[in-house]
Amino acid sequence: MTLIRTDISYSTKYKDMEDSYIKIGEGKGDKCESETIYRLDPMRKNLIDNFMLAREQMLLLAKGNVNIDGKATISDRNTSRQIPIGEGLIPQLERFCSKQVVAKVTLDTFHNIISQMSLKAENPTGNHYVFAANEPMWAIFNKTIFKFLADMKTDGALFYSKDNGIGYKVGATFTSYEWAGNTISFTVNRALTREYNMPFAMCIDFTGQKGQAPINLYTFKGKDFILNTLQGVGEKDGEVSTLVSGSAMTVQGYASIAVTNPYRSFLLYSTEQAY
Repeated sequence: MTLIRTDISYSTKYKDMEDSYIKIGEGKGDKCESETIYRLDPMRKNLIDNFMLAREQMLLLAKGNVNIDGKATISDRNTSRQIPIGEGLIPQLERFCSKQVVAKVTLDTFHNIISQMSLKAENPTGNHYVFAANEPMWAIFNKTIFKFLADMKTDGALFYSKDNGIGYKVGATFTSYEWAGNTISFTVNRALTREYNMPFAMCIDFTGQKGQAPINLYTFKGKDFILNTLQGVGEKDGEVSTLVSGSAMTVQGYASIAVTNPYRSFLLYSTEQAY
């Protein structure tokens, strides 16, 4: 179980003027510019956005730090308390699943992955595999399937349609592909883009298995999202927690992830240029 935490601090002056700063940035102030001159989100939104991104990255990528004795390998410098980190989704997959690095992604790449994953499945057909890709691999997926359909001389309606009777909408987004009785779906994840420079995707078997989910999320009851405020002098009347003329907010929560059968997965890397 991993503890994820993000913090933000601010002065009392900023707190009192935050709404004004946002209005000015959006060009809504009296006698101000009529267009947006910069983007400024409320600090509470930034805090929560940062927490959700940190949570996603930990659940995807975290390396577990608990040794064979059940003790964490790192601890807080001030209190000496252990800081346990659970293993993320990708490290769990890497230990057991098949992997491949290709110079160029083709339909045969998909066929090879489907075939290998189907060999490990309970049934040879009727399986549903999900590809979660970073943005370069997402572009390659769509480019590969688009070229295949174009070369097959298929119905042009797959690539364009009339747009409000004025012009044509050209192009298409491909979200799934079926072959040999099995289906793979594609989805894009920006957290993977920030972690992997090269095109990358992980494929997981999402076929229903006797009521057991392929991926499970865990937390402590009521401890998945906790927001606390440390109030300083000038925030408002009443008791304060610090003599500093400013305040802080903290969001923290516990989370962990477990793959039911990481053996039925596949990691795909590519050295191809996506753009």
